[in-house]
Amino acid sequence: MNFPGWSGRFAFTPERRMMYYLSLLGFFAIFSTTISKNPVLPLFSNAIGADSAVIGLIAAFSPLAGILFSFPVGVISDHIGRRRLLVLSGAVFLIAPVLYLFITEPVWLIPVRFFHGTATAILGPVISAVIAERFPDTKGEMLGQYSSATLIGRTLAPLAGGAIISYFILYPGLVPYRAVYIVAFLAAVPVFIMTLLYKEEKSLPLNTLPFSAFRESFVTFFANRRLRGTALADMATYFAFGAVETFLPLYLFGLGIGAYQTGIIFAVQVVVIAATKPFFGRIADRVDKRIQIVLGLAVTGIAAAALTLAGSFAGFLVVSAVFGAGMSLSTVATSAYVADVARKEQLGASMGALSSIMDIGQTAGPVITGIIVTAAGYSAGFGASCVIALLICVLFIVSVRETGRDDKTPAA
Repeated sequence: MNFPGWSGRFAFTPERRMMYYLSLLGFFAIFSTTISKNPVLPLFSNAIGADSAVIGLIAAFSPLAGILFSFPVGVISDHIGRRRLLVLSGAVFLIAPVLYLFITEPVWLIPVRFFHGTATAILGPVISAVIAERFPDTKGEMLGQYSSATLIGRTLAPLAGGAIISYFILYPGLVPYRAVYIVAFLAAVPVFIMTLLYKEEKSLPLNTLPFSAFRESFVTFFANRRLRGTALADMATYFAFGAVETFLPLYLFGLGIGAYQTGIIFAVQVVVIAATKPFFGRIADRVDKRIQIVLGLAVTGIAAAALTLAGSFAGFLVVSAVFGAGMSLSTVATSAYVADVARKEQLGASMGALSSIMDIGQTAGPVITGIIVTAAGYSAGFGASCVIALLICVLFIVSVRETGRDDKTPAA
C-alpha cells in the first residue's frame, strides 16, 4: 500500500533496520546505566554510610573508566572486530546491576562503579565506529539518530528511578534502592541479547595485540592536527556541559528558582539536543563539517556565559535551549569529521580517543569551574567556559585549515 508523500528515507530497508537496531540497543544500555546512578547512587551511598567526600569519589570512578579505556578499546576493536567488544560491553551492562544488590559497605561501590563505567567506555566508541563504517554517506545523520536514542534513555532513567524509589519508600532498609538496580538489570537484558545477535560484516581473527599497535594508533591520532583539533573542540564542548550541569542548579537555587523549575530548564536542554541531532547530522553530511563545529562550539560557549544574564525563568529556558542546540550542532559533526579524517583501519581507535578526551573535558569542567566560582563568582565561572570555547574555536580553525595535504594522512 502506497501513501502520499512516502519517502525512501523512511522505507524499512536493511540499513534502516540496522539503525533502529543500534538505536534501540543504545537506548536500553544508557537507560540501564543512567538509572543506576541518577538519582539512586548518592542516596544509596548515603544510606550505607558514605559521607560527602566518599560519595564524590564514588561518582568520579565511572567517567574515569571512560578516560582510561575508550582509546584502548577502540584500538582492540580495529584489530579483532567490533562484535566481540559489543558482547563484552553487553555482559558488563548485565552483570554490574546485580553487584549493587550485594553491597552493604560504601567502599565496594568504588570498584563496582568503575566496572560499570567500562560498559559505556566500550559501547560508545565501538558503536560510533560501526555506524561510521556501515553508513559512510549518511554517518552524520545516523550518529545523530543514535545519540538521540541514548539521550531519550538518559532522560527517562532519572524519572523512572525517582518513581521507583518513591513507590518503595515505605519499605525497610535498602529495598527502594535495590528495586532500582533490579530494574537496571532488567533493562540490560535486551542489551546483552542484542549484542549477542549482532552480525559483523567482516569477521576478524582473534589475535594477540602487540603493544606497538596501541602506540602506533596513539601516535597517528595525536600527530594528525585535524584529529587533534577536533578532539579539543569536543573537550571544550563537554567542559562547558560539565560546568553547566554541576553549577547551574546551585546558581538557580541562589536566585530562588525551585527544583521543579530547574528540572524543566535542564529537560528543555535535553529535548533540544535529542530533537535536533538527526537534523544537524543530515546537515553535517551535506556541508563543511568544520564550519558546523566552529559555529556549534561558539554558540555553546556564548550561551554558557549568557546564563548569568538570563534574569528570569523564561530567560533561562531560552538560554538553556540555545546551549543545547550549540552542543548538538557541534558534537554530531565532530564524530562525523573524525570518521572522514581518520584512517579506515584505525577508525575505532580514533573514535575511542575522541571519547576519552571528551570525558576528560566533562570531568575537568566542574573541577576548574568550581575553583573559579569560589574565587570570583558564577559569572566568571560560566564565562571561563566561553573563553575556552572561543580559544579552541581559533585553534580548531588553524588545525583544520587546508594545506594541500591529504586529510587522511597524519599531519604535524
